[in-house]
Amino acid sequence: MKLDDELRLVILEKVGIYSKRFSIDEPQVFLTNKEVLAAPKEITEGRRTTAYKYYGVSYLEQNSIFINVKRIPDDKTLENTIVHELIHQRFPYLSHGKRFNKLVRQGLRGTAFDPYQKRKSSKFSC
Repeated sequence: MKLDDELRLVILEKVGIYSKRFSIDEPQVFLTNKEVLAAPKEITEGRRTTAYKYYGVSYLEQNSIFINVKRIPDDKTLENTIVHELIHQRFPYLSHGKRFNKLVRQGLRGTAFDPYQKRKSSKFSC
């Protein structure tokens, strides 16, 4: 896809809508490799110079995502990539697999998720 001002706006709107639906803070969004490389290293640490290989990357620690518009072939893949990266933000403990893919499909269908809460430790009494 070719990134222009209109597509940039569409992507940022979708990120805002899905972020609200997934009960997460709206992340900082990078849409070009130049934007990733121009960001401070502590934000894009881990997948800074290899980000161009992927459709998207989620930088969990800094609440940022990269949507590699240049690699994405169509609107459906774009939407899937946005949801995929935001699911990483909402479920930081979950890696790729069946459950992760199920959550992506649910997100694409319009499911809303409650805010993330760490589990409380339980005390067992004997």
